Amino acid sequence: MKYIFVLHGLINGFLTQPKNRRNMVFLVRFFLIFVLLVALFSTGFHYFMALEGRSYSWVAAVYWTLVVMSTLGFGDITFTSDIGHLYSLVVLISGTVYMLMLLPFVLIQFVYLPWVEASSAARAPRELPPDTKDHVILTGLSPMEISLIRMLESAQMPYVLLVPQLEQALKLYDEGFRVMLGELDDPETYTRAQVQQAALVLASRSDPVNTNIVFTVREDVQQVNLVATASSPDSVDILELAGCSRVLQMGQILGQALARRVLGRDGKSHIIGEFGPLKVAEVAVGNTPLVGKTLKEVRLRDYANLNVVGVWDRGRFAFAGSDTLIQPSTVLILAGAEDQLRAYDQQFCAGQPSDAPVVIIGGGRVGRAAAETLQAQGLDYRIVEKLPERVKDPEKYVIGDAAALEVLHRAGIKDSSCVVVTTHDDDINIYLTIYCRRLRPDIQILGRANLERNVSTLHRAGADFVMSYATMGASMIFNMLKRANILTLTEGLDAFRLPVPPALVGRSLAEARIRELTGCNVMALIQGEQFEVNPDAYAPLPASADLIVIGDMTSEHRFLKQFHTD
Repeated sequence: MKYIFVLHGLINGFLTQPKNRRNMVFLVRFFLIFVLLVALFSTGFHYFMALEGRSYSWVAAVYWTLVVMSTLGFGDITFTSDIGHLYSLVVLISGTVYMLMLLPFVLIQFVYLPWVEASSAARAPRELPPDTKDHVILTGLSPMEISLIRMLESAQMPYVLLVPQLEQALKLYDEGFRVMLGELDDPETYTRAQVQQAALVLASRSDPVNTNIVFTVREDVQQVNLVATASSPDSVDILELAGCSRVLQMGQILGQALARRVLGRDGKSHIIGEFGPLKVAEVAVGNTPLVGKTLKEVRLRDYANLNVVGVWDRGRFAFAGSDTLIQPSTVLILAGAEDQLRAYDQQFCAGQPSDAPVVIIGGGRVGRAAAETLQAQGLDYRIVEKLPERVKDPEKYVIGDAAALEVLHRAGIKDSSCVVVTTHDDDINIYLTIYCRRLRPDIQILGRANLERNVSTLHRAGADFVMSYATMGASMIFNMLKRANILTLTEGLDAFRLPVPPALVGRSLAEARIRELTGCNVMALIQGEQFEVNPDAYAPLPASADLIVIGDMTSEHRFLKQFHTD
């Protein structure tokens, strides 16, 4: 049955093209001419055989005509007269031209090639099924979309990638992407993509193209969530006027996020995600009294009832235990209520950070955004930039190549406590990270990665923390889908909500050994309207409750497998 439906779809796709319908009309005429030739030659066969005094049936006449026209020449029926031989030559030459030359050309040009094209087009459909809903419509395929697709597939959420060119669509289909053929500026494309039932539409091309996409979709559909990226600040208002629900300036967002890491030198907590009253925060502890102590010695539960669910150390995430030693490069992941985080800040915040300027390498959108954030917090900075035309404030810029030692010295790297590498080239970022780490083994290095695969490379090169342009954008967009059961917090770290598995009902967290068996950490217990942050590890888990669990993708799958959760 499946193959019948596929064949039916191919036939429909073949016949719905006007060019293919014209080809079919031509083919019908071609074969009618062929039938007419066979009839005429068969009639002539009777005539010339009668001249030789012989008689054959009409079946034999058609048989002789097709044998001669196809040049098979079996020789069982032949003429003996010269006029019969001449007639045979006429039929033979006509058949050679028609059957051996014209017929193959016609079949290839008007049947085979269009059929192959229709078969290819069936792999890149022009329309989604009418029952498609809650899907994400993508209009481009940058590293950000690739990261987003990975998250959507992990969460089993449907998506479709709109591609204008058939050749590109087929290539992406063969690579495993779910594609649909259609022009991005055609309202009919989005109608066929069931946009009225979509969860989100993402426009992530150039600002003018994004504006066209947003305006095209919004003209017909008012309720769909429309998200667009913007390179220029001037485009934000235009995109919002076109009907955009949310405009993301990824360069600005990335720069601000990197600057917050610099601000972490004072030991202040920064919220990165939340589930209702539960807040998840990061704390850079390099300039706090916590360095050199274990979590057992710090006793955060006693001071603020906070749960340290994990630690980052130069790109490596690990779940925290009582014997976890806090290093200068450690970033703590805390879970608790907002007042508990405030209590932590009051107890452990290190006060004002160093007055030495932060060195920012790269004066593009990311670098300028980081500088603006630092300035808003009263922190000094110096931007190292090659291009003089990018200089906004000569007192804050150092013109030159960051690979030159003299340039970095002028920027103040000898005294600075932090360098932020923000160029748009991952290879250059890796090169500069290695260079800065050799110059200052003790300095904090924050890096930017455009491609997700280069995050680990930058960490190995010596960066203390790296933010991926692709993963940050994908995480923000994924969280906009407002799935109540999963929240992407940061690189490789998710929090998810699920009912207490039957295998855990009546057992305590300590008895279940969730962290030891799965690598996940339970942050909260939700029962009705009650939200218990950092639940008692020795209390039995009720049946009618939800857990909020934190972990990476591997530990999440291990948790679901261990406790047989649907």
